[in-house]
Amino acid sequence: MNTGTRYQVHISREGQLHIDSEPQVVPDGVDPSQVVIQILHIEAAGSGLPVLVQVHDERTSSRFDMQVMPDGTTQAPATPAPAAPQPVPAAPPQQLGSLFDRLAAAQAAGRAHDFDTAMPAADEILQQLTAEQGDTAAATLEAAQFRADLAYLSGEYAFATASWTWLALAWFDRLGPGKRRTQVAAQNAAQAWMQLPPHEAGPLASDLVNMLLEVAAPERTATMRAQIAERLGQPSN
Repeated sequence: MNTGTRYQVHISREGQLHIDSEPQVVPDGVDPSQVVIQILHIEAAGSGLPVLVQVHDERTSSRFDMQVMPDGTTQAPATPAPAAPQPVPAAPPQQLGSLFDRLAAAQAAGRAHDFDTAMPAADEILQQLTAEQGDTAAATLEAAQFRADLAYLSGEYAFATASWTWLALAWFDRLGPGKRRTQVAAQNAAQAWMQLPPHEAGPLASDLVNMLLEVAAPERTATMRAQIAERLGQPSN
């Protein structure tokens, strides 16, 4: 993600949370600001870059900018917004900090190609987020992307293909058509599929092609689908 990417966060008086106009699940007893940090830290850790956030919290009638750092901390932006700065939210509680620490450790193991350490850790994080927030919550999907990346890097191309195919459909259902996350997931699924040996590629081809047809207009995926058909020895549509 580019350093200049800015997320718009809105917290209503009732504590309902939206990030870039997308509703987010706030578990009982958890402050919405903690959910914001949890979700955006996963993205910051994955990219290694700060995530810029503009917050409007109706509960306190406050507006402020902050950065969520790859290590899960928050700080004021390097160039403050014209609006008067507001206090930066407190650091996440110990439970979230533990998740952040585990994610950072898994990221480091992945970068070192220590997949025996990284993949079980990523699986545990994904299972925790699925149980706490649901399998299509933004934080869960971010964690699933990290796990799919590990599968690709470790040569588990069938797992990566199936994961990215599901992720493309999940982002499409969550965000609607034409969104970058959906497009990237669809491209990653096709790229992983192309690495498979023929006996593994065949069974996954139908789901892959159906996903490409669902998440984008047919003309936008025509080239990818033609490459898939060519590899399968089928005439392209």
